[in-house]
Parts: sequence; C-alpha cells; structure tokens
Amino acid sequence: MSGEYRIPAPKHQVWRALNDPAVLQQAIPGCRDLERISDTELTATVVAKVGPVKATFSGRVTLSDLDPPHGYTISGEGQGGAAGFGKGSAKVSLAEEAGETVLRYTADVQVGGKLAQIGQRLVGSAAKKSANDFFSAFAAAVAAESPPPEAPPAAAAIPDESPAAPLAGQQRGVRSLA
Repeated sequence: MSGEYRIPAPKHQVWRALNDPAVLQQAIPGCRDLERISDTELTATVVAKVGPVKATFSGRVTLSDLDPPHGYTISGEGQGGAAGFGKGSAKVSLAEEAGETVLRYTADVQVGGKLAQIGQRLVGSAAKKSANDFFSAFAAAVAAESPPPEAPPAAAAIPDESPAAPLAGQQRGVRSLA
C-alpha cells in the first residue's frame, strides 16, 4: 500500500505534527487513547471494524529510522482479543514542493485470527480506507494549525470628494428642457 498527500504547511510543522500524540490521536480512525511512553514509543487503544468483525485493539507503536524533519518508519502491533491481531509498518517521507509539504508513505499490514479468516482482499480494502482516512484527517489537522498565507494589502478606496465629482444619478452639464 502506498500513497501521497499534499499538506499546505511547511515541512517542519508537518514533522512536528507527526510526532505529536494529540494530533495523531485526532487523526487515527477509532483511536480512543494514544500515549507517549518514550521518544520513540507510544501505546494506543483503537476500535476498528473490518467487515463483520469489530474489536478494540491495544498495542504499541514504535518510531525508527528517524531522519528529522525528512521522515521515519512507524511500526505497530496490536491485540484485539478474539478478533485476532494486527501488525504493520509504514515508511513516511516528507518533501517541500511549491510551498507545501508532500507526505509519501508505503505500508505493509499483516493480520491473524478472525481478521485473517475474513480474507486478504477485505482486510486490504479496510487498511487502505483507514490509511486514507488517517492521512486526510492528519492533513486537515495540520492545515488548520497553519496560518493562512498572507494576502496582499487591499487598496484603500478613497472616495472622490472634490466638488467636481458628479453626484450619483445626476449628469453634470446637462440641462433639462422640460
């Protein structure tokens, strides 16, 4: 699975958001809790639904291959009780282009238990939808934090108050013959 998102914010701001548990929790679909336990580890509780299976997953997320502010690898593993388990990783890279940040990712997901019995196609489809939902929500959250681009100053409208200025609805120099 791979994808690309354009985020209207500078790369350093996107990098900061990728490392902010509050922003990540807001963006992860079904995330109930996300807590940093070290500079490179977090714990998470996420409710996920894949086809007919809905479960609460508890797990650990690890950040590796850190290259601030250019990217990292994020890996996670979670247990969902009778539903099974899920684990995966994503390589995330950031590049600035035309005043925006381009976020690219490639991801791999594996599941076991009931989730694996559902079928790889359905699991793959749900994973792709979750990734799209996450990156769309993440991009929106970062864009909301970003100050709007500066607009050029509006030209001040200076009314013409000279005595020669015509009054609205009147023509100057025309005499009515009636």
